[in-house]
Amino acid sequence: MMLAMITGRVVRAVVVVVMALLLCGASEAWTGEIRGRVVCDLCGDSSVGPEDHVLQGAEVAVLCITKSGEVFNYQAFTNSKGIYKVAETMPESDRWVSCLARPLSSFHEHCTRRGDAHSGIKFSYNLPSGHSHTVKPFLYKPAAAPMYCS
Repeated sequence: MMLAMITGRVVRAVVVVVMALLLCGASEAWTGEIRGRVVCDLCGDSSVGPEDHVLQGAEVAVLCITKSGEVFNYQAFTNSKGIYKVAETMPESDRWVSCLARPLSSFHEHCTRRGDAHSGIKFSYNLPSGHSHTVKPFLYKPAAAPMYCS
């Protein structure tokens, strides 16, 4: 009987230690996300208005540097709402510190010219795990603006 009580206590103690180790290990992981939109700026006025529409299938590159100096290069395509996302889970000690997002191409037949002057957006990434950074929209414009834009 005494041996059964001791064995039961040891088993409970081992379970507690194993659970503590699992929980501590999980808290060291870090997850980051970067998201943005790609829009067809029909009138070429460098702003998103009611006449503009999102671009599905546009390609975006995101380059991030970690605390340890490692470089990650991601490529993403926009969904039907014109939104792209990249995400990564890594050790907290290697998390992103700085990123650059830039549009690569639009496959829309009428809206393929880059509409904004900058080629990318650089930003610091100092958000806690589980949060996302939203990049301002990338704009493309048509070769010729519609008549109602004049």
